[in-house]
Amino acid sequence: MNRKFLTLLSLLVVAMFALAACTPAAPSTEAPAEPTEAPAEPTEAPEPTEAPAEPTEAPAEPTEAPVEPVATLRIWADDTRSAILVELADAFLETYGVELVVEEVASIRDQVIIAAPAGEGPDIFIGAHDWIGQLVASGLLAPIDLGDKADLFTPVSLEGFTFDGQLYGMPYATENLGFFYNTELVPEPPTTWDEVLEIGRQLQAEGKVTYALALSGTTYDAFPLETAFGGYVFGQDANGNWNPSDVGIDSPGMIAAAAWMRAAIEEGLMPESTDWDTAHTLFETGEVPFLMAGPWALERIRASGVPYAITTFPDGGQPFAGVQGFMINAFSENVLLAQAFLTEFVATEEVMEQLYLDGNRTPAFIPVLEKVDDPDIAALGVAGAEASLMPSIPEMGSVWAAWNDGITLALQGEQTPEEALTNAANQIRDLIAGALAGMVNIPGSYQSLVGCGADWDPACPETALTEGDDGLYRATFDLPAGEYEFKVALDGSWAVNYGSDGAQDGPNYSLSLDSDSTVTFTYDPETKLVEVTIE
Repeated sequence: MNRKFLTLLSLLVVAMFALAACTPAAPSTEAPAEPTEAPAEPTEAPEPTEAPAEPTEAPAEPTEAPVEPVATLRIWADDTRSAILVELADAFLETYGVELVVEEVASIRDQVIIAAPAGEGPDIFIGAHDWIGQLVASGLLAPIDLGDKADLFTPVSLEGFTFDGQLYGMPYATENLGFFYNTELVPEPPTTWDEVLEIGRQLQAEGKVTYALALSGTTYDAFPLETAFGGYVFGQDANGNWNPSDVGIDSPGMIAAAAWMRAAIEEGLMPESTDWDTAHTLFETGEVPFLMAGPWALERIRASGVPYAITTFPDGGQPFAGVQGFMINAFSENVLLAQAFLTEFVATEEVMEQLYLDGNRTPAFIPVLEKVDDPDIAALGVAGAEASLMPSIPEMGSVWAAWNDGITLALQGEQTPEEALTNAANQIRDLIAGALAGMVNIPGSYQSLVGCGADWDPACPETALTEGDDGLYRATFDLPAGEYEFKVALDGSWAVNYGSDGAQDGPNYSLSLDSDSTVTFTYDPETKLVEVTIE
């Protein structure tokens, strides 16, 4: 029995003796109130119809007093995981004398960043491994020691939560894209990307498909194709740490992948659209035989009735690997209790299996992974066996918008792949170096109309606001009639952004113009809100 448990048990024993020593309250010295009138006499004595039943046995006496909590352990989770964790509350209270409180919280990372330093955050929270770079740099995560339980987790899941050689999370699931193919159209999956196009050509010539392949995105969703040509986002040093000075968006492999995709579009084998829903609809209706998709799409793909299977990516392409897990707040007063809860109550086959069944993700817990009987989840696990972990460094926040813009411009033929991705990589390097520090921008769906290379670009200089003498930031644009959305973004990236409620990562603003108008955006850095004036 560990020392922590003995301490808690001792506190409970003392509390029980204290309760036993309490004397009952003295009876009242006042006489009971006299009735104001005599009770009515019955007209006749009632005769019982039958003798009352004799009790067969005395009621059971309670064997022990209920456990009173001596501390509280607070967990922030989403609506899927919270119900599973609540079920552990009684056992944790009985074993440690500690109350478990599980709260459903939206935007957990952003709330932790605000609440933890103020002493108002949770003891444990659930999130993704790529949060840890920012959280560790801010001093918000406590290291975790899994002890002899460490061998029960997949190596890639532990690697995901490791930063500078220290483990900062206990994983429970991994997720990644897989290569889906229509088994009715393609009995045997292709092993190279050129073969993907060749199969598409044949099926297209036979009138069976519209395209060979449709992209559901330009960055995360296209990464397996880009890595097959040697593309990467950040390099790694000899110790496996991500190197923000080695940006691979303009690497020869990334440029070659963009050139391959552009050529497929020009040949009519791929649509120029990279919309997620469009790509999935094309696959689900049999208009394309191949799709790169993840476990979050399984429900709709299954419901469509399309015959499919999942395999690894052609030419050894690597998807991004994401890891979900539990992290401990470094500002918590219950760090040891939090670790005990994770290793003794969550890291069990029963709980990990429930997390897998409810989350529909590949288990990170090996005893559960070995029991998986869902062929799709098993196939996704195989497809992610050599996956590349999503970089967990804060600089990753500077990558997404520029990377998307570079690929988009290349696919649309507005710039050569080399030009588009070189510009994108240089923008990323500038962001990492802080060259755009202080920029206040209004990225949105209107930006391509006012000189930006693409919409939703937080680093586009054409939509940057200028500070006035009153401390407010303004910019004015002439926009055609239409429906638009926008947000506020600072420092040229999405790392700090504010929505229509003035909150980090809040909802988009909506802008409706009935006619061509001159629109002025005014941002107040105190309230984090934008006022729109339409002329």
